[in-house]
Amino acid sequence: MARHLTTRDVDAIVNLIHGWSGAKLTWEAICDAAEPLVGKRPSRQSLNAHGAIVNAYKVVKKGGRQIDPMPSRPSSLKTAAARISKLERERDQLREENRAYKQKFVLWQYNAYKHGLKEHQLDEPLPKIDRERSDGSAR
Repeated sequence: MARHLTTRDVDAIVNLIHGWSGAKLTWEAICDAAEPLVGKRPSRQSLNAHGAIVNAYKVVKKGGRQIDPMPSRPSSLKTAAARISKLERERDQLREENRAYKQKFVLWQYNAYKHGLKEHQLDEPLPKIDRERSDGSAR
């Protein structure tokens, strides 16, 4: 039975994709590069089951590749350029996630209106949890 990816594994693979500087970015290349991070070579389907990985893949693919190789520079500048590139990709992914959350909020807002919920009902705080309860009814 295949081992499922943990949250830590997914984060590591997303960081791998954001920092991709090797050959052409493909699912197979990601699977190969993720093997040392995860401890086992994940399948393409396993990676595709996680939205964060798919989103990072799309952001990097959409960003395209530079055709001209980077001119020779001191190591610290290369490191800085790689970090900037990685952060820009992460920013693009977060912007996309934020757009999706905004879209979901508008949908929820409409459905709340349609079902007669008022804003003050939606803003009610969560109920307090009594953790010192001695009866067994909460199990």
